Amino acid sequence: MSTLHHFSDTSEMYTLRDWMRFSVSAFNENKLSFGHGSASAYDEAAYLILHTLHLPLDTLEPFLDARLTIHEKNALSELLKQRVEKKIPAAYLTHEAWLGTLRFYVDERVIVPRSFIAELLHENLFPWVESTENIHSILDMCTGSGCLAILAANVFPEAIVDAVDLSSDALAVAERNVNDYALEKRINLIESNLFAKLNEKQYDIIISNPPYVDAESVAALPAEYLHEPKLALGSGKDGLDATREILKQAAAHLNPGGMLIVEIGHNRDVLEAAYPDLPFNWLNVSAGDEFVFLLHREDLI
Repeated sequence: MSTLHHFSDTSEMYTLRDWMRFSVSAFNENKLSFGHGSASAYDEAAYLILHTLHLPLDTLEPFLDARLTIHEKNALSELLKQRVEKKIPAAYLTHEAWLGTLRFYVDERVIVPRSFIAELLHENLFPWVESTENIHSILDMCTGSGCLAILAANVFPEAIVDAVDLSSDALAVAERNVNDYALEKRINLIESNLFAKLNEKQYDIIISNPPYVDAESVAALPAEYLHEPKLALGSGKDGLDATREILKQAAAHLNPGGMLIVEIGHNRDVLEAAYPDLPFNWLNVSAGDEFVFLLHREDLI
């Protein structure tokens, strides 16, 4: 019998260690996918348990032999049951996602934040930006939860950030996060189909983590990804429909010397074949140098 049928019987599970073992077994037995923040069944079990018990997310060991109350057991059982039976990503169950040390509210109106551009922002876009003080205008295209716009506002203290998304639902989530970080005066949320409503506005930096999953990959996604907005995942047959439009229009919205930074998933070969004359700079991130490109305005003219 599958482990998922045993969530109602937790009478023999006393300690946090018991729940950890049970959770990892259930996650592995039911072949969950961990592409939304955690790297493994163990990491995700630890996160969900610590979050539910209101314990520090980086401190598991001291609590392993602590016993749980009936109320805590019931809350944990219900959460884990949702994760296993409905394949709901952990971030939607806890309504939070983390990029580095920053926490963001998320729900099923937005894709779960997991952009490599966050890594680059944490490094102040070094060496491409000489001084963060010199950046005064930033566009975050396809902002979703607003996480990259918020990171950019933190990194570039002199910048006003426009955060654009086609989805009014996504922008409602972004507004909550912008308010949480008290950045209402520096981040403008704009409902627009890419550049459609930006008129002639220009920026020092445009960042974008657009939809980029090709049709074949969308069809093969694990169940967890089906909880995310379809609008935020697929982008045409080869996954590059949104990226093509961004490349087509970015130059008109960049200041002289401005730069465009776009995440494109596993589409480097297809993109380079489609634009053989563009001098893409492929940026190093934790997964390699084929997921995020940088172009200057002058490259696009």
